[in-house]
Amino acid sequence: MRFFIPQDTSALACGAEAVAQALLDANIEPVRNGSRGMFWLEPLLEVETAQGRIGFGPVSDKDVATILKALESDASSHDLYLGAVDEIEYLASQQRLTYTRAGLGDPLCLENYQALDGFNGLKRALTMSPQQIVDEIKNSGLRGRGGAAFPAGIKWQTVLDAGATDSQKYIVCNADEGDSGTFADRLLMESDPYQLIEGMVIAGLAVGATQGYIYLRSEYPVAHRLLNTAIEKAMEANFLGDNIGQSGKSFYLEVRLGAGAYICGEETSLLESLEGKRGMVRAKPPLPAIEGLFGQPTVVNNVLTLAAVSTILAQGAKTYQDFGMGRSRGTLAIQLAGNIKRGGLIELAFGVTLREVVENYGQGTYSGRPIRAIQVGGPLGAFLPESQWDTPLDYEAFAAIKAMIGHGGIVVFDDSADMAAQARFSMEFCVEESCGKCTPCRIGSVRGVEVIDRIVANEDRDNNMILLHDLCDTMEQGSLCAMGGMTPFPVRSALTHFAQDFTGAGKGDN
Repeated sequence: MRFFIPQDTSALACGAEAVAQALLDANIEPVRNGSRGMFWLEPLLEVETAQGRIGFGPVSDKDVATILKALESDASSHDLYLGAVDEIEYLASQQRLTYTRAGLGDPLCLENYQALDGFNGLKRALTMSPQQIVDEIKNSGLRGRGGAAFPAGIKWQTVLDAGATDSQKYIVCNADEGDSGTFADRLLMESDPYQLIEGMVIAGLAVGATQGYIYLRSEYPVAHRLLNTAIEKAMEANFLGDNIGQSGKSFYLEVRLGAGAYICGEETSLLESLEGKRGMVRAKPPLPAIEGLFGQPTVVNNVLTLAAVSTILAQGAKTYQDFGMGRSRGTLAIQLAGNIKRGGLIELAFGVTLREVVENYGQGTYSGRPIRAIQVGGPLGAFLPESQWDTPLDYEAFAAIKAMIGHGGIVVFDDSADMAAQARFSMEFCVEESCGKCTPCRIGSVRGVEVIDRIVANEDRDNNMILLHDLCDTMEQGSLCAMGGMTPFPVRSALTHFAQDFTGAGKGDN
């Protein structure tokens, strides 16, 4: 029997290291895999038996002895027995393309990655021309898995066509995952780092770039360690560096740590930071695809976008496009957080409704109270009332209700939540995280906090409501980037759907 205990951040926070030590004390050396994303079961101990892989969870170090004893006779007799891991409904009902390998083995083991079809996409890309690779991404319908959801193939085409044939180009991975309720990037980097590396190499082949950077948020030390080790191993195995796979093509990759600024999740601010400057938003045009890092043509995509590339090249654009709906193709990494019973990562094709995700996978609130509001897309996303929970998770469908999917983070609030306080927090978040370059964002957010406080205190309420809406208009239309331009989204949605909370009648008063 082989034992698996995750080494990712979430599992470690739940006590996985103590469980691993308890196994070592019992003369069992476990495989330190990555999490499968079922965080309410972490630490999840998996055991590979003759009948398949079974699970126990959530496990503490004190449970190890009794689990080992149960395995000698009847594993199912143990209170923490979960049965076959792949058959746990939360996992079995997903449509995993990007996370198909997550949790299956040691994330740093190249042999394990290749045995699970890793680097097949790169091997195919090495037989294709740059234009053929770009066309494959276009045909897949892949869109950036960030806020803008811009078609990845169009961005790549722009970089491929930009600059002189011998000009230096760059691939930059935005791994500065700062939205509230999001952890999909971290989970992939900690559970399957070679997939991101493979996707970045393919991107380099597609546009003629030979240098890549992963801009990683400093709050991810485990991901930082695993990525650096994975890059070293990929270099040694000739999947990175000079003459990749004896193809004559080269690509180098480095990790750069961010400095804890939310604004560096915006691509131009990220580029400024990568260049060693203060992270401040650039005016556009020129677009980074034309003048990006160090003034050169640059692809800037986030982790999930680049990770999906390896899947598309390995399985073909048609296979990827068969998932999803409308212009939203492929799968979405949905992250359930907040007041939720079963938090974790779910990968599903676009088109599932918000209600299905929260009720079927999340199983309602952790508190047991009714759900009141759901925020999708991070701190700049709208607060959605129950009347909008049947909206399919589709970029255009969410845009139609003045909401956004963003990075796929879902934060749930029960009926005790004060939505006026949440609206105030949105403005205050902008105060703290604005880069300060443009006036609507820098000053508007400060004034927004003050106006919301006056409204809740019932000071000249009607005029202050008019002022708040005017302020939101100014921020939306006059800000340089989404930081100021989208901060009004949660504020307006709270005002529209939870107006009673702004009367001072009491939080969550329905």
